[in-house]
Amino acid sequence: MPWHARLDLDYTHDHPRSVARFRHDGPLRILQSLYPEGDAICHNVLVHPPGGLVGGDTLDIAITATAGSHGLVTTPGASRFYRSDGELALQRTRIRLDAGARLEWLPLEAICYSGCRAENRITLDVAPGAELMGWDVTALGLPNAGKPFERGSLLQHIEVPGVWLERGRIDATDHRLLRSPIGLAGHCCIASLFFVSGTPMPRAQRDALLDIARGLADVHTLAGSAGATSPHGEIVVLRVLAPVVEPAMQLLRQVWQAWRAARWNLPASSPRIWSM
Repeated sequence: MPWHARLDLDYTHDHPRSVARFRHDGPLRILQSLYPEGDAICHNVLVHPPGGLVGGDTLDIAITATAGSHGLVTTPGASRFYRSDGELALQRTRIRLDAGARLEWLPLEAICYSGCRAENRITLDVAPGAELMGWDVTALGLPNAGKPFERGSLLQHIEVPGVWLERGRIDATDHRLLRSPIGLAGHCCIASLFFVSGTPMPRAQRDALLDIARGLADVHTLAGSAGATSPHGEIVVLRVLAPVVEPAMQLLRQVWQAWRAARWNLPASSPRIWSM
């Protein structure tokens, strides 16, 4: 029987604390709010007890943040799209920030098992005066376990409505896309880190974020398969291809921490769950 789960997570500012409240339907939960950086920033861990999606499953995640609040959301482990007999497995994430809000969307990777039919949609609605940092990391198959991505497909959709859209389908039978040097060049991990501002950033601010990302990428082992761009005045993106997840995640964390310090004057404080 398919799982249909929904989570609504709302951040508000109750001076001096950012407070998280949530409602859920089905197997999707938020753990206790944590404040490792003080009351201003609320850290939450999103948990999906089944651990993965099969054909017919749907996860709906809706996050809002009001003025003055700052939330950070991560997960305790990878999400998984398992083999499907034909039905689609869908994860849909919608994030809306009011003016003056900040959010960090930092889930661990999504693993696409061979034979899956997966769709991963992320919509980011960021009001003028609000800012968001987030990433999306996808692993195709389990190469280290000898389980390559040989069948199935993934539709990836990341959107800031009216501003930026990245959408593409990865089909396991599309060898030109997966293996070509102008495609994925044999890499099994695709990752993007994005900074979204609801107000167009001055050129100098975008250049500063780009310089940070490019400087860290240039000295990383993935220097040949990572690049940073600003496709719009409200967006800066670091894109990474890697043979496995670990080096891609390492680079994303380095750039996220550096952007955090440069843009928000905040220290490199990683969620505690990452070190457990």
